Amino acid sequence: MSRKGNCYDNACIESFHSVIKKELIYLEKFKTRDQARKRIFEYITCFYNAKRIHSTIGYLTPNEYERMYRKEA
Repeated sequence: MSRKGNCYDNACIESFHSVIKKELIYLEKFKTRDQARKRIFEYITCFYNAKRIHSTIGYLTPNEYERMYRKEA
């Protein structure tokens, strides 16, 4: 565990929040919270985890990396 205020403590999630804001949140207007929840869920499951590659996991998508990890375990 890290001490309070360590800027590297949540680097991965902070990066994700930055990406989702730039690619989804700031580009759309949501009429209701329910509509926002559905679009965010769709973005994460259909695009972010399925199609968006990440350099930290060998330029694989999160879904590909998880499948590879499960085969090795």
